[in-house]
Amino acid sequence: MSDFVNNGWGLFVAASTVVGLVLCIVLLLIASRRRVMADDNTTGHVWDEDLRELNNPLPRWWMWLFVITVVFSAVYLAFYPGLGTYGGTLKWTSQNQYVAEQARAAAALAPVYAKYKDMTAEQLVNDPQAMAIGERLYLNTCAQCHGSDARGSKGFPNLTLPAESRLATETAEQIKAVILNGRSGNMPPMAAAVGSAEDVRNVAHYVLSLSGSPHNSVAAQLGKAKFATCAACHGPEGKGNKVLGAPNLTDKVWLYGWGEQAIVEAITQGRAGVMPPQGKLLTPEQVHVLAAYTWGLSRQTKVASN
Repeated sequence: MSDFVNNGWGLFVAASTVVGLVLCIVLLLIASRRRVMADDNTTGHVWDEDLRELNNPLPRWWMWLFVITVVFSAVYLAFYPGLGTYGGTLKWTSQNQYVAEQARAAAALAPVYAKYKDMTAEQLVNDPQAMAIGERLYLNTCAQCHGSDARGSKGFPNLTLPAESRLATETAEQIKAVILNGRSGNMPPMAAAVGSAEDVRNVAHYVLSLSGSPHNSVAAQLGKAKFATCAACHGPEGKGNKVLGAPNLTDKVWLYGWGEQAIVEAITQGRAGVMPPQGKLLTPEQVHVLAAYTWGLSRQTKVASN
């Protein structure tokens, strides 16, 4: 693959482009020469007995438009990238333009966010204008995964849940860190450690029993001893460990779906959830307001929901 990124290919592309432009002019010169081929101003070609090809010259407007196109192409290639590795005299790149546009946008928005910079999350959630800005930031950045109502979906956390039902996002500062740096949540496959397929099913019913969800009580009793394999992360009572990122199994918050099948799938295949970092898309001031807005969403809900 390295053969396709060396300097030789850049020279090949540049040479092919220049030669192509020159050949366009040569082709125009050849085509513009009018030669008399017959007394009746035809090329002498006849189809279907009476369909004759005329030998009229190229229209002047078409010729000049062709020339202008070629000249414009040559000038464009002198200023902008297009001739292999040659960057053009203006040294333009899409990345540089993007950075410049981001800088202009940040400068334009700086006065808007200036008054929120030193405000606490508690102060921001009580500021209607700040929350309106936070809502728009959320809809543009977060709603694609967490939903427009912030209640999430399968695999995407519900941001309206109370702090005690969430992992690593109890405070506004924790939320800010997650927005900036992203977060990964991993559960390794545990089926081999638990035992047979029947053992995995029994553990699933025991997990359901921890939250008072409908379950097979006999299977749950059989799975209780096997749950010791899971207790290292989720705790002997299944209440989780926020330091390890292990969720509480005694509430009724199911990130990847509820029921025997969903739990068996988690034990058998494991889970790997990833939230990408947003620090490169948002300014620190925007993250500050967005974190406060997201933190405020959890304060509006007093009880966890399924």
